[in-house]
Amino acid sequence: MLLQIHEPNQSPEPHAKPKGIAVGIDLGTTHSLIAIHENGAVRVITDAQGRRLHPSAVSYHDGKATVGHEAFNTTEQVIITSAKRLMGRGTTAIDSVAVSADILRHLKVLAETDLKQPVSRAVITVPAYFDDAARSATKHAAEQAGFEVLRLLNEPTAAALAYGLDNNTEGFYAIYDLGGGTFDISLLRFERGVFQVIATGGDTTLGGDDLDAAIAASFLAHVHYTETLTQKDHQRLLQAARLVKENLSTQPSADMTLYLPPRDCSHRFMREDVEKLCLPFIERTLTHLKNVLQQAGVASVDGIVLVGGSTRMPLVRQKVQEFFDKAPLVNLNPDEVVAIGAALQADALTNGSDTLLLDVTPLSLGLETMGGLVEKIIYRNSPIPLAKAQEFTTYQDGQTAMSIHVLQGEREEARHCRSLAKFELHDIPPLPAGAARILVTFTVDADGLLTVSAKEQTTGKSQRVEVKPTFGIAMEEMAQMLYESLEHGQEDMRERLLIEARVEGQRVLEALRSALYKDSSLLENSEYSLIIEQETALKTAIVGTSRDAIHNAMEALEEACAPFVERRVNTAIQAALAGRKIDDPDLEKMISKALG
Repeated sequence: MLLQIHEPNQSPEPHAKPKGIAVGIDLGTTHSLIAIHENGAVRVITDAQGRRLHPSAVSYHDGKATVGHEAFNTTEQVIITSAKRLMGRGTTAIDSVAVSADILRHLKVLAETDLKQPVSRAVITVPAYFDDAARSATKHAAEQAGFEVLRLLNEPTAAALAYGLDNNTEGFYAIYDLGGGTFDISLLRFERGVFQVIATGGDTTLGGDDLDAAIAASFLAHVHYTETLTQKDHQRLLQAARLVKENLSTQPSADMTLYLPPRDCSHRFMREDVEKLCLPFIERTLTHLKNVLQQAGVASVDGIVLVGGSTRMPLVRQKVQEFFDKAPLVNLNPDEVVAIGAALQADALTNGSDTLLLDVTPLSLGLETMGGLVEKIIYRNSPIPLAKAQEFTTYQDGQTAMSIHVLQGEREEARHCRSLAKFELHDIPPLPAGAARILVTFTVDADGLLTVSAKEQTTGKSQRVEVKPTFGIAMEEMAQMLYESLEHGQEDMRERLLIEARVEGQRVLEALRSALYKDSSLLENSEYSLIIEQETALKTAIVGTSRDAIHNAMEALEEACAPFVERRVNTAIQAALAGRKIDDPDLEKMISKALG
């Protein structure tokens, strides 16, 4: 293995030719931003009207995409928004990769117009909870838009970079990110230049969009509007609700007036009324805060960073401050902080940095084993990039192939986890069960993308797969997976132990059948009858639900088979010794072969 080594604050490729400007991109659910590090500072790039936030919205006409603010000015009735919530999901009518590529292409044009030169490289941020499929889809969208992706950077990590928490800072910091479509909470630790995410949590179905929807529903109720809205009118309603939310961050009341066919509708919102609507959503975020701190075993933090436009709400800041008993950092624009951090990381990757970034895996990764159980190889919240290997073996005599089923999730059974990929390793030597050695390696790169390889140690035969599934997990399903793993933890472990006992019992029965087939002549009739009786008892216990009953039946069968096992060993030794010296190096192998 070759390692690329370079001096601190120098580029990893000091002699490489310039590859174009590198930018940072916050590809958001509601808005997207693009920023560049230049002249020692980060600048958020604006459009011709000086706007820094660009709606993540696209409308299509005759195959041509209109993106951003202009998408809402078209006559098209269908405007695609919040495509980020669909990233990595191939079962929807919307091609989220193509939509995201159009948004990224629009940002690229804005940057090239501003900088008057090509922009070809980017660091793009993703939610900490994005799974492998969503990350792969984001990377693919960027490549379609003409970007070389330097790094997919978790949004909380980008926010911490923006605040300069990597500079001579030590301790624990919480990143509270209430975005348009998701809520993320990450706990970061800074120590001697190492910048590590140690725990993540959140709700992938909770964001500013939900607050807007609650305000919009309240507006319709107050104006007694019961007509069916078109998709475009519904989007206009949500935009107006978002404006009310923003206005109430700085003033006690806000008027909402909107034409909804066939009439004008108007209502005055008071801040305290909207806060009552939003409080249940904010309390959900505090529950996730508590869970993440408990997971990490951290009682207090040294600082809190707020990210996302909805964190401007006084109620959000008040509740976060009450929770931590510490005022959060708010001196950077929460809408821009992620893009700023991405631009800083883009500069670090092209010009060098002495800070080491360690992100974490959002969910555990593992393999399906006998009985439909999951053997976790990489656990949730493990620092990345990393590679981890584990050795497996065959279950049956003479087995020459092994199916590798890669899974993601926290539950103990494969049926409760998400299938990522399947492949087969062939040409395994036909050895007795348990003799073959198959090394399975999981490698997660800095972007959180997974590669799995399997190698048979004797022959060197290997197989590998880059896990890029056609469609990913729904974001709400990911949150549900984490919730269910906590809710069913004890039940799952009891079921796992029962299944493991059944698998072991079945293995004993198969070994017994093989031994009886070869050497039943060594048994007397009464001994044979006792073994068959105990074999039947074990079979009965295996289909039952008592782990203890299975273990007791295996012990009884082992006791009944003790004379048989002793005779088989003696017979094998006698056969192996015939014509050979006692110190023959192949003697042990011959005895094992004789026993089968």
